[in-house]
Amino acid sequence: MCVLRAGVLDPDGSAETDRLRRTGIRCAEVCDATCRALTEETGLDEDALRVQLEWCRAVCLDCARAFDARPGAERSAAACRACAAACTDFMAALG
Repeated sequence: MCVLRAGVLDPDGSAETDRLRRTGIRCAEVCDATCRALTEETGLDEDALRVQLEWCRAVCLDCARAFDARPGAERSAAACRACAAACTDFMAALG
């Protein structure tokens, strides 16, 4: 969802638009890396998984806040918050 929202922003837009576009792309990349870390045999121990999940959670919340300020981006902000909540739940399940 983040990369879709970022993709419709004008790459030659204002500095704020550029920041929002970069934030959305970064969020999509971090979420992708986190999904790979959780689903592939990466050899990461529990502490490393926690760091990855916390990083993803923080980036998702930052992206959601950025999308909050953009009219029409409510679904993207909600998707980012849902991802952050999933990271929080996964960390809780790790114990």
